[in-house]
Amino acid sequence: MSGVSDLSPDVVAALRAGVVIPAHPLALTSERRLDERRQRALTRYYAAAGAGGIAVAVHATQFAIREPRHGLLRPVLELAAETLREGDRRLIRVAGLCGDTRQATRESALAADLGYDLGLLSLAALPRASEDELIAHARAVGEALPLMGFYLQTAVGGRRLDEAFWRRFAELPSVVAIKIAPFDRHATLDVLRAVARSGRADEIALYTGNDDSIVHDLLTTFELEGARLRIVGGLLGHWAVWTRRAVELLDEIHVLHARSEPAPPELLTRAAAITDCNAAFFDATNGFRGCIAGLHEILRRQGLLAGAWCLDPDEGLSPGQAQEIDRVYRAYPELNDDEFVAEHRDAWLR
Repeated sequence: MSGVSDLSPDVVAALRAGVVIPAHPLALTSERRLDERRQRALTRYYAAAGAGGIAVAVHATQFAIREPRHGLLRPVLELAAETLREGDRRLIRVAGLCGDTRQATRESALAADLGYDLGLLSLAALPRASEDELIAHARAVGEALPLMGFYLQTAVGGRRLDEAFWRRFAELPSVVAIKIAPFDRHATLDVLRAVARSGRADEIALYTGNDDSIVHDLLTTFELEGARLRIVGGLLGHWAVWTRRAVELLDEIHVLHARSEPAPPELLTRAAAITDCNAAFFDATNGFRGCIAGLHEILRRQGLLAGAWCLDPDEGLSPGQAQEIDRVYRAYPELNDDEFVAEHRDAWLR
């Protein structure tokens, strides 16, 4: 079984210290085919913005890349890995893993062959599996690649997973991190308590995926079951846009923790602004139907994508979503990184 010993010391150190990991979108042409030039440009953007890793073949990359008619799983994984080799920094490479055990183990082996460090394990394809079956599934998938667990919110296909499950999951040697994204404070605490009780609180890196409470997750020190835990970074679709500001935000929070300083009121005000922006990007008003297209629209406005197209022609911005994006752009101009993108975009698009 894989585990932390399969990771380089630099990757382990960065993962545990806490970094920004954007969930990598999929760049498409107007014919809804992979736009390799712009896909590479996105990867270069994240690296230049200071992200500590990228996550590919995850929800933001569109699960449909796995469908035979598209056949894009290997190409997008390869493209990101190749592009990252251009840089002088070693970013953490996370590959999304999904499907039943046969599919997920196949994807895990592929990602390992392509040089990925971790597999972000989605359990959404197993809605009726028992706890024992889920643990057996995770154990099998973790044979080829260390795992980052993923607590996905029920509104977009996740299932409720209790503390007992997460404790057993955290005890698996292949598990080196968990992305907590149930959009539910009680469920978030379930994961934290489980990690504390597993005896592996110092080994498992905790990352937020709670788009509605990003800053609060990162600011809080949790004292549970005799352990002190922190959610040290984020793996977020939200951080696929305005990424330079996300890196600055996380750096600021790390400094506060290092100095044992309280969060200034301004940062809590900014937290609410970030949540407001997320609601517009992810189309919370319409049950997140436009979540991927919303990210694409931001990147289109910045000139990194040619359009907001998704693989599914029926998937796009919801009515009124563009106006909501306009609103948050006007309300919070300090949160965008448009100037940074404009300064470097041509070099990334080379």
